[in-house]
Amino acid sequence: MRQCGGHRSPWHADDQPYNSKAPMTLQREPAHYIGYVYFRQVKDSSVKRGYFQKSLVLLSRLPFVRLFQSLLSLMAPEYFDKLAPCLEAVCNEIDQWPAPVPGETLNLPVMGVIIQVCIPSRVDKLEPSPPKHGDQENLRPAPMVLTSIHEPDLFRCFRPVLTHVQTLWELMLLGEPLVVLAPSPDVSSEMVLALTSCLQPLKFCCDFRPYFTIHDSEFKELTTRTQAPPNVVLGVTNPFFIKTLQHWPHILRIGEPKISGDLPKQIKLKKPSRLKTLDTKPGLYTAYTAHLHRDKALLKRLLKLPASLWQGVQKQRPWDVQSALLKRHLLELTQSFIIPLEHYMASLMPLQKSITPWKVGVWVFPPQRREDLVQTPPQIRPFHQDDFLHSLEHAGPQLTCVLKGDWLGLYRRFFKSPHFDGWYRQRHREMAQKLEALHLEAICEANIETWMKDKSEVEVVDLVLKLREKLVRAQGHQLPVKEATLHRAQLYIEMVIGSLPKDLQAVLCPP
Repeated sequence: MRQCGGHRSPWHADDQPYNSKAPMTLQREPAHYIGYVYFRQVKDSSVKRGYFQKSLVLLSRLPFVRLFQSLLSLMAPEYFDKLAPCLEAVCNEIDQWPAPVPGETLNLPVMGVIIQVCIPSRVDKLEPSPPKHGDQENLRPAPMVLTSIHEPDLFRCFRPVLTHVQTLWELMLLGEPLVVLAPSPDVSSEMVLALTSCLQPLKFCCDFRPYFTIHDSEFKELTTRTQAPPNVVLGVTNPFFIKTLQHWPHILRIGEPKISGDLPKQIKLKKPSRLKTLDTKPGLYTAYTAHLHRDKALLKRLLKLPASLWQGVQKQRPWDVQSALLKRHLLELTQSFIIPLEHYMASLMPLQKSITPWKVGVWVFPPQRREDLVQTPPQIRPFHQDDFLHSLEHAGPQLTCVLKGDWLGLYRRFFKSPHFDGWYRQRHREMAQKLEALHLEAICEANIETWMKDKSEVEVVDLVLKLREKLVRAQGHQLPVKEATLHRAQLYIEMVIGSLPKDLQAVLCPP
């Protein structure tokens, strides 16, 4: 749900420390709330409609899907029986939970159970890292360990569309509008979340709604025909949307899930013209042609499972191996696509030797070198798409990926997508912060006393103001600067101010 504009919520105050260490995909949502829902429907003749229907909704800006679903499965049944007192007790327990810190394992007590989770860190490997067994010692009762705080079971979600996973990956990469028409809200939500997570480690920069209804306040905005469909992945269950969203370029219709453990029949690729308002059969309705060839070896491993694996279908987690296989494939596919972009972007960074602390001016009469005011960091060179595309011939995805196809065409379309814009802005921001940090280090390593000998008071005051400005930016933006550098910068400021007359000191350091 979109957050209201205007007054900034106090929830945003402490985002920076967490977001600076968390992976891009797990950072707090800046503009939306995420609702985790436990829905109960029970026959009740005393109710006019014949059923007791109620939902318990947990709101958060953190995308911890597995954690919050597990929490709801514990507290919701108790809440429906005991109502407000139960909710109050649970809220009191949650109030005592520590803040999420990326890289740490947390033990979260609630309703006599300890939920143990590991919050992923930006520096972690991309494979899931479940809590260590040592962390479970001395805990009574034994904790309920979640192997992941957020990842969906990809194989279970993608079972009916395994033959089209790469096509769906391309549609997500390009930020294409997609409607998922599912038989139930949970199937709709899981499919949308699986689709938006298949680009990791790339952050999904488009909008998505795991479960969207005709009662949503944005219904008119997202279903209008007066403009092109927005870059949204929309999960719906009402067949009414087939008619309303018939102009959308990609519609994925999923059938009822099989109760048995057998792999469901794979849906077919169909032309949008075959979309019927009533009784639309399962299928991926799109005119899109994939740029990359299918990985037939992967499909064979996913679709032709040994009988022994299918016999274990009723076990609690029967498809871990298949989910891990699918996750690794999508991860390597995304990395193969992104690595050439990362290498080219790194080449746009100025050389470290070009980062100098002072501006250099030249007096014509008499000719002499003059170290002037504080230099600004050198600029990052612009991203030229044609130069990047030429670099693919010797440093393209073919170095790390066996898949053949029109990689150039895929990159060209990617440049027009919200994901390229989001990736480029983030990388450019990180590189600019790195340049700021290197420049501050260069200033702190320079001999300021020598510089000050022949400088006027105006120039010295200017140095103090520039150093303070850089120090505030370094502390406020969490730049990658060592504490020793920040300490030295503060000492330099104090030393420079101490060299000035008392009246200027009073202006720069008011009591």
